[in-house]
Amino acid sequence: MKYINELREGNRISGIYLCKHKQSAVTKNGKQYENVILQDKTGTIDAKIWDPNSMGIREFEALDYVDIMGDVSSFNGALQVSIKNARKAEEGEYNPADYLPTSRYDINTMYQELLSWIGTVKNQYLSELLTYYFIQDQETAKRFRMSSAAKSVHHGFVGGLLEHTLSVTRFCDFMVKSYPILNRDLLITAAILHDIGKTKELSLFPQNDYTNDGQLLGHIMIGAEMVHDAAQKIDGFPQELENQLKHCILAHHGELEYGSPKKPAMVEAVALNLADNADAKMETLTELFDAAPAGNEWLGYNRFFESNIRRTGDFS
Repeated sequence: MKYINELREGNRISGIYLCKHKQSAVTKNGKQYENVILQDKTGTIDAKIWDPNSMGIREFEALDYVDIMGDVSSFNGALQVSIKNARKAEEGEYNPADYLPTSRYDINTMYQELLSWIGTVKNQYLSELLTYYFIQDQETAKRFRMSSAAKSVHHGFVGGLLEHTLSVTRFCDFMVKSYPILNRDLLITAAILHDIGKTKELSLFPQNDYTNDGQLLGHIMIGAEMVHDAAQKIDGFPQELENQLKHCILAHHGELEYGSPKKPAMVEAVALNLADNADAKMETLTELFDAAPAGNEWLGYNRFFESNIRRTGDFS
């Protein structure tokens, strides 16, 4: 079996993949077909079953592991598989770990680093709030370790939320050392908590899809509510400090059109937005380069950057 990131136009593939999504549809001519998304640890790919009633297509559902045979083509600039044969794989024929995209870094090591950052926060109220979610609340701590940071775009893998949070926290620590006007305890706390709402916005893998709360509220609002809920459990937590921390979370996307209910009004909120945006863009480029065929300099138009992306030349 070839991993999804190895597939190229013209390939014929055969092997077991996770069916992440399956939905019936109808062509303009009224012919029924199936939309399918296949997944392994390297990513996802769109697939179609143009003749669902074919003898070669046996019953399977979303989240089943499916043994398929098909042809890879290109449609609108993206690869697509036309499935010719499919059957639900039996338990023991596959290793689930091969089908869940995972951070290239060790999750336990990353979590220990996160705890070390928490240990640097001196303000007793902020320290207690961080301790509550990342040490005392074992369910949230577990979900934080295993969650992705997004359904797509960047850090869409097991451990992605943790990896992204660490990168943002490191960026913020760098800015604190360069700009003394920043309140370090507030900024580091905001960095660690800025995406905590994603533990409730997105379901864990293999689904990695929006929950009802995620659809209705989004991770920014959920995160602000989680800060409020924890602050209420801490005796004497200052209301003004709670509001400032919630503001950083509410404003961390920077612009109203990017989903932030508020634009940054505090220097810590500005710094958090810059760190979050920088890491999101650099990881997006990293994943883009990793997925592109070796040797390709120009990688095509990317809607996130609104530009045709090119690899840096080798001048060594």
